[in-house]
Amino acid sequence: MSEIPEESAWGYLASVDVGRIAVFSDSTPEIYPVNFCLDGESVVFRSAPGSKLEKLVLDSHVAFEADGWTDEGGWSVLVRGTAALIEDADELARLAKAPLRPWVPTVKRNWVRVTPTRITARRFAFGPEPQD
Repeated sequence: MSEIPEESAWGYLASVDVGRIAVFSDSTPEIYPVNFCLDGESVVFRSAPGSKLEKLVLDSHVAFEADGWTDEGGWSVLVRGTAALIEDADELARLAKAPLRPWVPTVKRNWVRVTPTRITARRFAFGPEPQD
């Protein structure tokens, strides 16, 4: 296992479309898969009204993780930060042109931005289990 520098972590995130957002509900973490895109150095996803969005309003501290792998190894990027609804009309118009569409036929009018406070990333080399 080796650490990936933060400036390289953004490239890894840009190479995938799916991650997981961890939100808190009564001090208990809940994790939801989301498709996402990057907007500068932030993560953006869309959400329909419901429990995930309600929990973000109650506690904006979140964790977001995405990963990828091949036969030889894998990587994981963890973004810790705060989430906020995007409400600025100009920003929403700009983001509407982003390649971010719902997976399922659901109306998702809410755009959420995760602004990082800390990013960590790791690369893993796969191989056989070592002997004791």
